[in-house]
Amino acid sequence: MAMNRSELVAAVAEKSGNSQAAVNGVLDAVFEVFTSQISKGEKVTIPGWLSVERTDRAARTGRNPQTGETIQIPAGHSVKISAGSKLKAAATGK
Repeated sequence: MAMNRSELVAAVAEKSGNSQAAVNGVLDAVFEVFTSQISKGEKVTIPGWLSVERTDRAARTGRNPQTGETIQIPAGHSVKISAGSKLKAAATGK
């Protein structure tokens, strides 16, 4: 079962004693900072929890599955998210 954004906001608001509007504003600000730093090519790290970085993807040759035609896929960027030690420990139940 997955937790969606509104459930996350409600849970954090309850734990922190802040309003859901305040928590939602903070969450928006966190995502804005992530977006701006990643778009600049900078890595964002929260020690023990996670790190997020932009990766480069080289140009490559692909194949159109409908026609079988060979196509060129241009170089691009992707995002890599890595779990930190505390998050890994929580996932394994330690």
